[in-house]
Amino acid sequence: MKLTYDKIKNDSSICEYIKRADASLLALGFTEHSFAHVGKVAATVEYILTTLKYSEHDVELAKIAAFMHDIGNLVNRVEHSQSGAIMAFRILDNMGMPPEDIANVVTAIGNHDEGTGVPVNHIAAALILADKSDVRRSRVRNNDVSTFDIHDRVNFSVVSSELKIHSDSKTITLELEIDTRYSSVMEYFEIFLNRMILCRKAAEHLGLTFHLCANNQMLL
Repeated sequence: MKLTYDKIKNDSSICEYIKRADASLLALGFTEHSFAHVGKVAATVEYILTTLKYSEHDVELAKIAAFMHDIGNLVNRVEHSQSGAIMAFRILDNMGMPPEDIANVVTAIGNHDEGTGVPVNHIAAALILADKSDVRRSRVRNNDVSTFDIHDRVNFSVVSSELKIHSDSKTITLELEIDTRYSSVMEYFEIFLNRMILCRKAAEHLGLTFHLCANNQMLL
């Protein structure tokens, strides 16, 4: 039986790893990294690669990588992309995925984090852009605004975020609406600058130019 995104996202073991990885991040005070996040990332990689006319097979592999990209947080937050890639290799190999497909998925997972990631192929590039563009208020789990740290403030301040490809100009733009009562645009750059630099590199790999637009002001 062909290994599909639907089969992966309905696999009880993989779902358990995602839940437990997110529980570890909750204990550490991180924002949501569970099914809402990986589902949104999967939808975004599908949008990116479909718009750029990659094959349905590549889109399917990218969605699988997106769904599994954060399972390494089960091991440790530090170098979670590498540990997640190793976990994904074992899981997918045991599920009978062909080696060439495993290679693409594992490469994308192992390169999605801004600390060590490089957009070495189109699936990795799409995963980077999709993951780093998921900034939103609903990811914040701290209900006490008075105790927000900078990550809480920045995520909570983002009223809306949307990644848009403009094929005619070969650009991809992350459009943000930021409520500056909770965080300034400067704070966004303070914690996300390295992510935006990685997004720029990922966009270039896909033949696009990356832009960041906040409150209708072009910043990058």
